[in-house]
Amino acid sequence: MLTGTVLLSELVATSATVAATRSRKAKVAALAACLEAASADELEVVVAYLGGALRQRRTGLGWRSLATLPAPAAEPTLTVLEVNDAFEEISALAGAGSQAARGAAVATLFGRATADEQQWLRGVVTGEVRQGALDSLVQEALAVAAGVPLAAVRRAAMLAGSTVAVAAAAFSGEEALAAVGLVVGRPVLPMLASSAGSVAEALDRLAGPAAVDTKLDGIRIQVHRRGEDVVVATRTLEDITGRLPEVVEVVRRLPADSVVLDGEAMTVGPDGRPRPFQETASRTATRGVSEVRVAPYFFDLLHLDGRDLLDLPLSERLAALDGLVPEIHRVPRLVTADAGEAEAFAADVLEAGHEGVVVKGLDVPWEAGRRGGGWVKVKPVHTLDLVVLAVEWGSGRRKGWLSNIHLGARDPDTGGFVVLGKTFKGMTDEMLAWQTERFRELQVSDDGWVVTVRPEQVVEIAFDGVQRSSRYPGGVALRFARVVRYRDDKTADEADTIQSLRDLLGS
Repeated sequence: MLTGTVLLSELVATSATVAATRSRKAKVAALAACLEAASADELEVVVAYLGGALRQRRTGLGWRSLATLPAPAAEPTLTVLEVNDAFEEISALAGAGSQAARGAAVATLFGRATADEQQWLRGVVTGEVRQGALDSLVQEALAVAAGVPLAAVRRAAMLAGSTVAVAAAAFSGEEALAAVGLVVGRPVLPMLASSAGSVAEALDRLAGPAAVDTKLDGIRIQVHRRGEDVVVATRTLEDITGRLPEVVEVVRRLPADSVVLDGEAMTVGPDGRPRPFQETASRTATRGVSEVRVAPYFFDLLHLDGRDLLDLPLSERLAALDGLVPEIHRVPRLVTADAGEAEAFAADVLEAGHEGVVVKGLDVPWEAGRRGGGWVKVKPVHTLDLVVLAVEWGSGRRKGWLSNIHLGARDPDTGGFVVLGKTFKGMTDEMLAWQTERFRELQVSDDGWVVTVRPEQVVEIAFDGVQRSSRYPGGVALRFARVVRYRDDKTADEADTIQSLRDLLGS
C-alpha cells in the first residue's frame, strides 16, 4: 500500500468515473486504484467514502442545513482526513449554541470545497451518492488492491460488521483476514432468506429434511451476552439494548456465560396472538418505560461459552439452541422432509396470526450478510420491500395529504432505483397523515403535483403478480400493488432488487 495524502478531489473524480460506467470490472478497477493510493491512516476513511457513507452515524445535518452554501473554492485543497475530522467535530456538537456552531463549521468546510466537492459532500451527508459503488463492489476493489481473495474479505467484513472494519487487515494479508472472527458484543450482519411461492417449492430447493420455522412479524434482533453484559442489536446493527430491558432479562437468565443468539422481538396480546407490527416497531423505537412489553423468540445460536457455531450445520446449532433456551422463547419449528406435513404446519402458523414460514436446510452453516439458498421464506401473499421515489398530492377526500407513492426497486448495477409503478391502495387515514409529514421531511422538489423525495423510505408492498410493461424502464410492473406497512427497520440498501421481480416473471 502506497503512502501519501489523498485529496477529496481524487475521491470525487473516482466517484464520477464509477458512476459513468456500467462495467463492473471498470468500476472495481477505479475503486481499487483509489484504495491503493491511500495511506494506512487514510484507508478506513477512503473505504467509507468510496461506499458513499460518512464514518459518523449522525451529524445533525440534512438537506435544509445544506440548502445554502458558501461560494465554492477555485482549487481543490481538502484532504479526506481533513473532511473526516470536520465531520467528527460537527457530530460532537450538542447543547446550547450547537446549531450556530454547526452552521459555522459547515460554512468553513464547504467554503474550502470546489463546486464538484460541494455537490459530493452534500450527497454523502444526505445519503444521495448514487455512483453504483455498493459495498459489494468496494469489497471486490479492496481484494484487488490488497491482493487477497475476495471470499476472505467478504467473510471478515460480515463478521466484523462492515468493510471499513477489515480494510487494514486486508492489506496485512489473508492470514489477518482469517483472524477476524466472531466477537461476543460486536454484532454481525444477519443471514438472510430468499423467497419461494410455496412450502413444497422451498423443500424441493433444499432436497432433504428441513427445519420449517414460524416467520414472526416482529423486529429482527441479535443478542450478545458476556457475563452480565448484554447487547441487543437490530438487523442494521443499531444498538437498542436500552429499549428492550425484557429481552436483556430473558437472556441473563440463560445458563451460559457467553452467548450470541439470533431471533425476533415481538409483542403478543393477552390471547397469545401476535400484535400488529407497528406496535412492536413503536415499542422498539421508544426509550424508557413502556406499558407495551416485547418478548424475544430465538431461532439460531451463533456462539456458546467460548465456542463459535457459525460453521456448524444448522442441525447442530438447533440442538444447542434447544438445550439452552426455554421453549417459550424459541420460534416454533417443524423438522420434516414431507411437503404435506410442512404445508399443514404453515397453515397452522397462518391461522395463529403469523406471517408465514422460513424453510431452512439442516446442513447449512451460518452465512452472515448473505441471501443464499439455504434459507427460503414463504408467505401467503407476495410482498416486496421497495423504496419510495416520489409521492403525489391527493385529491377529493385526500386533498391536502400526500397520497399516491411512486415505487422503486434497487438496481445493484447502477446503485440507483428502477421505477415499477405507483399505488395509493391500502392506506389508512393514520398512514396518510404519517406519510405526509415523513415525505415532506424527505422532499427534494415539489412541482405542485408530484413531490420528489430522497430514496430512503422503505415500504412493504403486497401484490398479486408481476407483468411485463413497456411503460416503466425496468420492463416490469406490479399487479394490484398495495401498501402493507412502512419498514423503518430497513434501509434503502436492503430493498429488493429489480432482478427479484424479473425472477418472479421468469425472465
